[in-house]
Amino acid sequence: MPSPYQAIFTTPGAKGFSAAGLLGRLPLSMMGIGVVTMISQLTGRYGLAGALSATLAMSSAALGPQISRLVDRHGQRRVLRPAALAAVAAVAGLLVCAQQEAPEWTLFVFAAGAGSVPSVGSMVRARWAEIYRDSPRELHTAYAWESTVDEMCFIVGPIVSIGLSTAWFPEAGPLLAACILAVGVLWLTAQRATEPVPRPREEHTGRSALRSPGLRVLVTTFLATGAIFGAIDVVTVAFAEEQGHKSWASLVLAVYALGSCLAGAVFGLLHFTGSASRRWLVGVCAMAVSMIPLQLAGSLPFLAVALFVSGLLVAPTMVTTMALVAAHVPRTELTEGMTWTSTGLLVGVALGSSAGGWVVDAAGAEAGYWVPAAAGALAAVVAVLGARRLRVPTAVRPETVRRGSGADELEPVDEDGDHDEGRSLA
Repeated sequence: MPSPYQAIFTTPGAKGFSAAGLLGRLPLSMMGIGVVTMISQLTGRYGLAGALSATLAMSSAALGPQISRLVDRHGQRRVLRPAALAAVAAVAGLLVCAQQEAPEWTLFVFAAGAGSVPSVGSMVRARWAEIYRDSPRELHTAYAWESTVDEMCFIVGPIVSIGLSTAWFPEAGPLLAACILAVGVLWLTAQRATEPVPRPREEHTGRSALRSPGLRVLVTTFLATGAIFGAIDVVTVAFAEEQGHKSWASLVLAVYALGSCLAGAVFGLLHFTGSASRRWLVGVCAMAVSMIPLQLAGSLPFLAVALFVSGLLVAPTMVTTMALVAAHVPRTELTEGMTWTSTGLLVGVALGSSAGGWVVDAAGAEAGYWVPAAAGALAAVVAVLGARRLRVPTAVRPETVRRGSGADELEPVDEDGDHDEGRSLA
């Protein structure tokens, strides 16, 4: 009997666009850390390096949803290629200015321009959603696969980027990331057969997908979740340095990503019949609880075990989030909706890394783990307060509103939660 993963790849073109998506999203995990490594090597100024990385992250958060909104209206090929070209040109400008010791303001201008990197992961998930919009079980497996791919990218990407910049030349990491982005986007957009067809102009409302209350809950929760990730990265590096083994930090963080990767792979093999919103709420709260053992970390082995256990909760929660996005956002705005969740993560990572670094400087690395704990508590509070908005979808595609659909066992419901079999929620 074939596994669920084998089944989803029997669709013509699925292997191709998933492989292109893996390549196209790898730069996301390489670019920020590559800029930090490059600038720190060229100038020795970690403050400037961090500021440029934050500029890149905030620019991506601002531009990403707008690019995805254009994709929903005009198609992936017409939008992604110019966006990727602009990002590659901006990265090239950043590398030249850094190498030539140009004025600092030029570095920030080009770092902001590099934020036009499209959300390739959202583009790939939109293709899966188009193919399996009437097959929730297969769509669940596809989302789990893509979350596993995300984690693989975040395990491999930073190692490659840092390794090249330190062993070859400082600009090597960001340069390779830009080249990979160009190839990945060209490969993905060349596959026209699986590209979601843009909806007719009259089907678009002209408003942002964020008007959905459910999506706002998901994005806000992801902002706090991103702060967990950003703080853990920074604090773990500082903790490893205090322990006298700074080089081990990348291995410990890789264990964190490995836990998520394994959990995502197993999660995709399972079939759930209960409420996705309830699973999501449990996942967010469990992630918050998993931050508590980090306060007890007195050694790197203990920290690695604690982060591995915490990582087991990440991918399943991400997979369920994407199912909820699809349930709360009209199909004409699906790519934009998925990108907004990534935007929340990006902003959260920037805030979490900044807060984590500040606490480390003020009170030491062990105290720094209170930052992800506080971010986890905030995510849990937002999830609990907003849970009802996720149980009552307000902008659902008609295809998802059917009993036994798997995404959330959805039926049309009134605002008070009563079932109404004769009314569409679209």
